[in-house]
Amino acid sequence: MFMKSNSEKGRGHHSLSARDIALIGMMTAVVVVSKEALSFLANIELVSFWMIIYAICFGWRVWFVVPLFILTECSIYSLGIWNIMYLVAWPVLVIVAWIFRRIDSAWLWSIISGAFGLSYGFLCTIVYAAIAVFNSGISVGLTSAFAWWVAGIPYDIVHCIGNFVIMLVLYNPMRKAIKIIKTEDSE
Repeated sequence: MFMKSNSEKGRGHHSLSARDIALIGMMTAVVVVSKEALSFLANIELVSFWMIIYAICFGWRVWFVVPLFILTECSIYSLGIWNIMYLVAWPVLVIVAWIFRRIDSAWLWSIISGAFGLSYGFLCTIVYAAIAVFNSGISVGLTSAFAWWVAGIPYDIVHCIGNFVIMLVLYNPMRKAIKIIKTEDSE
């Protein structure tokens, strides 16, 4: 997961450069600020967009952004069941983005982002079900988790549509902007 510098490749030592740390910090800040800026809208968010873009454009660094984002959210909102749900949902999205990261298609990423929005409630239900089963037994736990998931489907539909549209509108401009920045940065 860590990048090796040229002088360290032979020794097997892994490290993050100051540049990597700064980039990861900036990426995390963008995710948090974007989330907070849209927090007044139910299930309309840019976190999915950024996690996908980061996996595509900045590779392995996204694996640091996920836990830093979750820790920052914990520091803002305190601890709750949603923290555990975040530990399931965001890594799932990053894994999917990581798998398909070499494909450059606004339509594909819009579909993936929309599908993630639609499945978000189900991913959270996995955690809710585990806790409910532990506290109330299998029958009551699974029944209440299922009811919780079904009740949230209208919000998942909004999440799906929002994610799809945001990705479709912002994917190409952001990819172009990041390519320009990366090109200018390497000169």
